[in-house]
Amino acid sequence: MQSPIRVLVVDDSSFMRGALVRQIEADPRFKVVDTAVNGRDGVAKTLRLKPDVVTLDVEMPVMNGLDALKAIVSQSTTPVVMVSAQTQAGAKTTLEALEIGAIDFIPKSRGAELIHEKLVAAVSARRGRRRVPASRPQAIRLPPLVRPSASGRVNAKIVIIGSSTGGPQALHDVISQLPAGLSVPVVVAQHMPPQFTTALAQRLNDTCAPRVVEAKDGDQLAKGTVYIAPGGLHLRVTANELKVAPDQGESLYRPSVDVLAKSALSAFGKQVLGVMLTGMGNDGTAEFVNLRRAGAYNIAQDQATSVVYGMPRSLFEANGADEVLPIENIGSRIRTALGC
Repeated sequence: MQSPIRVLVVDDSSFMRGALVRQIEADPRFKVVDTAVNGRDGVAKTLRLKPDVVTLDVEMPVMNGLDALKAIVSQSTTPVVMVSAQTQAGAKTTLEALEIGAIDFIPKSRGAELIHEKLVAAVSARRGRRRVPASRPQAIRLPPLVRPSASGRVNAKIVIIGSSTGGPQALHDVISQLPAGLSVPVVVAQHMPPQFTTALAQRLNDTCAPRVVEAKDGDQLAKGTVYIAPGGLHLRVTANELKVAPDQGESLYRPSVDVLAKSALSAFGKQVLGVMLTGMGNDGTAEFVNLRRAGAYNIAQDQATSVVYGMPRSLFEANGADEVLPIENIGSRIRTALGC
């Protein structure tokens, strides 16, 4: 029998500690090995107990969650999942934590439905991730169904991007390489709850050249603008505008990459450039495959640079990718494909 995943819970609230322990151990795959009442206590117990994964609150006395996270990632390889307040301030702090090195986060208000999936993803990220070699092998290029031009150009009127675990940093890596005057709109489905996508769009807008906004129902598609699907909702595109709507049983993920990609195929046919970034699961694979069969062009992130090699791997194994590239090359490849 496989040993349970060992979890350390760090939270100053006795109520939250008890709730998290009960939620985690409701699944027999997990065992909470201890709890900690503040960041300093959490760092010490992480180094001593060497758990498989840590859940870490942000606001704590003695040492807050961000300082504790910095200490943990600098002194150990233990993956950390933040437990975050679902507020605008909590979302901004969570994005900072992801930049520091947290694998993912759980919103306090809806953590029970997500916690086991995210803990498994964090552990697989720790075990599966490897250092990128100093001399990386050449990127994989699969035989495209419709070959790009000799210059590498792709006939696309829109770029769609799917991402999940590890996505916020990957999106920054890609979008920061794009010019302000991009010739097409870019539409992103990142698995996130409400509030967090608002903060993500603002952070990307502040740090990248293109205009980045959280999509709103009825927005007109504009060249050079990056649209982030709002958390907890689905985003679809038409030839001219964006449609935002609640889930009607279409997907477990909200926003869903499949829902976005299906609408892009309907609106733009083969004139789509699809990009699949890091994430757990297979959301987006089915409709990205349909895009490729229709003559669109898809790029997938490689294993070495993916925090969780789930979504891009699924696309690759389904023969839905035309290229597999490291994250640092994807932004420049988009520019080349669009002739920027």
